[in-house]
Amino acid sequence: MSVQKVSDAMITALSASKLSGALPAIDGSNLTGGVAKTTSDQSWTGSQRATVVVDNDGSFDMNAGQNFKCTPTGNFTLTFTNITNGQSGFIILVNSGGHTVSLAGTSKADATFAATVTTAGTYILSYISDGTNSYLTNSAVMA
Repeated sequence: MSVQKVSDAMITALSASKLSGALPAIDGSNLTGGVAKTTSDQSWTGSQRATVVVDNDGSFDMNAGQNFKCTPTGNFTLTFTNITNGQSGFIILVNSGGHTVSLAGTSKADATFAATVTTAGTYILSYISDGTNSYLTNSAVMA
């Protein structure tokens, strides 16, 4: 079987007699011109999940995921790389050693944030980014 380029023009009709083999069912309700709608609101009928990314050095790459788990082995500076406008998520911080947590210049939080999460324990940190900075809040220590 060979594949040939038809043209750069849109295909508006395709003769079934020219097709062979099993083809999946196509529902055009979510397509516009053959491309998924990425500029309009979508309703999801299935779960949308992101795998938790393990990153124990306290530097979270937003390109790697949106939810992270960090179990530091020493003091660290909480920072984000590849900061993406509008990205938000959570960090499970398991600071069992009570390691000192400081904030990078682009990681913004209230005045008690670093002191709170430096205390030994497990915390849920939430963040949202504006493309330049990431803004963080923290839970109380988890039991």
